[in-house]
Amino acid sequence: MNTTLTPSDKFSLPDQLIRLRQACLSRPMPSLTERRTRLTQLKGALLAHKQALCDALALDYGQRSGYDSLIADILPCVMQINYSLKRLKGWMRPERRHPGLLLAPARVEVHYQPLGVVGIMVPWNFPVMLSLGPLIGAIGAGNRAMIKLSEFTPRTNAVLRTLLGEVFADDEVMVIEGDAELAAAFSALPFDHLVFTGSTAVGRRVMAAAAPHLTPLTLELGGKSPCLIAPDMPMALAVERMIFGKSLNAGQICVAPDYVLLPRGQEQAFVEAYRSHFTRLYPKGLASPDYGSVVNAQQYARLTAWLDEARQAGAQVHPCTSPARDDSAHRLAPHLLTEVPDHCQVMQQEIFGPLLPIVPYDSLDEAIAYVAARPRPLALYLMSLDEPLQRRLIRETHAGGMAINESLFQAAADDAPFGGIGPSGMGHYHGREGFLTFSKAKTVLRRGRFSPGGLIHPPYRRWYQRLMMALFLR
Repeated sequence: MNTTLTPSDKFSLPDQLIRLRQACLSRPMPSLTERRTRLTQLKGALLAHKQALCDALALDYGQRSGYDSLIADILPCVMQINYSLKRLKGWMRPERRHPGLLLAPARVEVHYQPLGVVGIMVPWNFPVMLSLGPLIGAIGAGNRAMIKLSEFTPRTNAVLRTLLGEVFADDEVMVIEGDAELAAAFSALPFDHLVFTGSTAVGRRVMAAAAPHLTPLTLELGGKSPCLIAPDMPMALAVERMIFGKSLNAGQICVAPDYVLLPRGQEQAFVEAYRSHFTRLYPKGLASPDYGSVVNAQQYARLTAWLDEARQAGAQVHPCTSPARDDSAHRLAPHLLTEVPDHCQVMQQEIFGPLLPIVPYDSLDEAIAYVAARPRPLALYLMSLDEPLQRRLIRETHAGGMAINESLFQAAADDAPFGGIGPSGMGHYHGREGFLTFSKAKTVLRRGRFSPGGLIHPPYRRWYQRLMMALFLR
């Protein structure tokens, strides 16, 4: 399963998929014991390699706090396995449904079958959680998997290959590495389900590649997630609740706050509160061991180019610490941006880094309309203690998920679905929704020797058929 492929090897991918699919046919319905054993072994291997994974992530990034990796990569996987182990027996049990009077006597059940082979395309920002998280759901539902890891995290990939090789046979889980050309070939394979996490632009290409085979998709795409600070919310408290969501992994998170809406005239108060709180969290600024780097020079160049574009267009730039940049180590402090023209890239594209535009509003109606007029995001954050306003935002806005007076943690709820809407994605996983995503819910109607079905067979218009229609069509 420790397979590293080059673009020229893309033609071997269909053969690998066929091999996994044949293994599925040999054992189409793994038992509860088999699934629990695999998940328990995966948890053990993950815990055994947790330090190696943290070290590898730090090397791949240049600087990444071990606690960031534990909190955002390792811990969610452990919690998801624990949650699944406790509930898997109930999820697998066939569900009795009501046949209704028209179909009686009959027994109707829904059986949950493994789909087969699940493809998982992993991004670079959380390569452990975003490879093992979908895998946990796929294995819990009884599937096999092919995992395409990001070429930008080679050291982490090496540990993942070792970890997974200790748990799974090569006809259960296959790990593949390669560049964008190989990723395109991977997305075009006829999987029974394909999970992609990444940008909206690449997500469109993945969806197009999957379309010829009608491959079912789960897309986690992100977008521009707003943070709305209401007039009633103390500014220091609002910043305290949202800043971690923009600081973890240096803001390279699909559900990180992407811009802030706040009452006009409060811009400077927000900047001062943000700078003050950032200093408390990271007292050494860029030199703080708890603050991470931008993953590589390519992403760093993108972010600094967008920052320069905004500055040249007239935006006011407020770095949170000095020095604010380390070009050689691709480290970038949070930069707050005010008076940003709408045409700038930071206002049009998902930022995926430590830049944060501030958008003032004159009324809550204006702020809500601003959010509603834009593509639906993966996350929406509201900072307000006003319960009627909280209910209004829940009722009147669309987003993949929402957090009130908090950031990020809505995605960590094991017993709730996680997924986007429209440009921010489609489908759900995590918890029971993950089990359902990776299962086929098959309806089974069962009858014995006696069946009333013949009563509706032709020739039609017999007296009892007319009586049945009169009874049910009302």
